[in-house]
Amino acid sequence: MASVELRPGESQESLLKRFRKEITKSGILGAVRRKRWYISKSEVRRIQKKKAIRRARRREAKRGDRGSSR
Repeated sequence: MASVELRPGESQESLLKRFRKEITKSGILGAVRRKRWYISKSEVRRIQKKKAIRRARRREAKRGDRGSSR
């Protein structure tokens, strides 16, 4: 659990900014968003496979761009 304490002389805005940074760093918000709806294991695998294919295509396209500049 992320927590921040008010430092002496610190404004509420900077406290909130530190809290948001801490939440982002810990990954709590991402986990909450992922668990908002139930997704079956097979659906998770399908999504991961789709993402992997997309990454591979991007990498291949990037490699192709490098070779054509010579």
